[in-house]
Amino acid sequence: MGEGDEGYGEWQELVGAALLGTDRRRGGGPAGSPEALLDAAAVHAVRRRAGLRPAGARPRPEPAPRDPRPVPPEAAGHRLAQLLAGRGGPVNGGGRRGSAPDLTELLPQWLAAAGRHGYRAPDALVPALLDAARARSDLRPHALALAGTRGLWLARMNPDWRFALRGGAGGGELPEVTDPSAVERLWEEGLFAERVALLGAVRAHEPAAAPRLLATTWASERAEDRLMFLDSLRSGLSLEDESFLEAALGDRSRNVRATAAELLSALPQSALAGRMAERALACVGPEGVTPPAECDAGMLRDGVVKRPPAGRGERAWWLGQVVEAAPLSCWRERFGGLGPAEMVALPVAAAEGWTEELHAAWCRAAVRQRDPEWSRALLGPASAPPAAGPGTASLAERAKLLETLPDAERAAWVAEFIRAHGLSEAFQLLGVCVVPWAGALGRAVVDALDIAREAGSYPWSFSGVMGLAERCLDPAEAVRLEALTAAAEEPPDASPGAAAYWAEAFQRLVATLRLRAAMLSELAPA
Repeated sequence: MGEGDEGYGEWQELVGAALLGTDRRRGGGPAGSPEALLDAAAVHAVRRRAGLRPAGARPRPEPAPRDPRPVPPEAAGHRLAQLLAGRGGPVNGGGRRGSAPDLTELLPQWLAAAGRHGYRAPDALVPALLDAARARSDLRPHALALAGTRGLWLARMNPDWRFALRGGAGGGELPEVTDPSAVERLWEEGLFAERVALLGAVRAHEPAAAPRLLATTWASERAEDRLMFLDSLRSGLSLEDESFLEAALGDRSRNVRATAAELLSALPQSALAGRMAERALACVGPEGVTPPAECDAGMLRDGVVKRPPAGRGERAWWLGQVVEAAPLSCWRERFGGLGPAEMVALPVAAAEGWTEELHAAWCRAAVRQRDPEWSRALLGPASAPPAAGPGTASLAERAKLLETLPDAERAAWVAEFIRAHGLSEAFQLLGVCVVPWAGALGRAVVDALDIAREAGSYPWSFSGVMGLAERCLDPAEAVRLEALTAAAEEPPDASPGAAAYWAEAFQRLVATLRLRAAMLSELAPA
């Protein structure tokens, strides 16, 4: 020890001399020329390293599980590397984006398309893919599925990627769902992501088996895990799930209780839906609206939240929750056989101001129960002013109602809305339309952008719609848009520089659509 301590002291003297200079160093340390100092430092460095005892090697990790999926074609792999690097075009001064496509915004589409083809990520790109998923939570479902078993394998070794272990299925190899012992073993011992994937596979094979599997460990699960497992029952929800969900109404977690009540209310034949129907019918009828006088223990157990948010009255708050959870089928008899459109048109208790509250609750019920007939009635005609819809004046509510309609009907409704009201009000509605926007919807968007350009409108007010169009328009629309890429003469009352901005925006839109077309072509199997 003494010799080692002495060597360490000499090393410290050398470090001091190197930092202060040989002629400024005081005391009994080494002195002399810089060359002598460097020689001495080299000798002591070798001595110190030679005196270290190497640590024992850790066991080598097991190889990553095999992922049998194919990798994308070579050109598509190069494109993924480019998108992950985010090598987009330069952004001009003043906040303008320039005419080059924004590659980072195309990454989600590439991942989704690769998933549809059944590809896995090229091995060399899995770390970059995990980094991207860590930075952007919107990428995680598709990114983790593409990373697959090798992504999970890497995530176990890097704390920065631990989110992947709780972030989804991960593409791992699951046991045969017909093998009870293998299913039980993975369910009890697997990572959260593996258990989520297993529960989904069991649900797809035999829907009623999923709640039975959940019940085996339900009491010992963490509250946040119980909530996520319960949420997975939305897929394939049926009356076979009722007994499990009824038991979950007594869960110690308020969020779990609320989710169980929501799922049961989406089953019109469930006992909870029947109890809510009885309460709702006692409150609402052709004669008017009488909201609940109190929130009793039965209502609390069935998911009604007692305390309203700020600005809401208690009775209005309870009424909305009861009507929202009641099956829509209960209203026809209560209103003498009228259909949804006729009921919505009735001025029910308009004088007391309950009509808006009732319609809003019906909107939420139509969304929860996925009822297109009620959704059509509550949406009203697309040509009606946005604030004059019979069911709700909220575009956010209209967007949710639209999601219950078939894809083609939804697109046609939004196209008519755009032709009647332009793009300014349509942003939320476009967000629920199936991509790519084709046919009438694509034409309506392009025509509305052209009208805004010719009118000399403030171009930056359409930047959100332009960004959405870059990601969602059918790439075939690039041909129609080509004529709009040239700078037009500015109208007298246009915003200064508007024509150049519009030309630049359309150039970027066309370039992005062509790049999306190339991406899809590259991903196609040879």
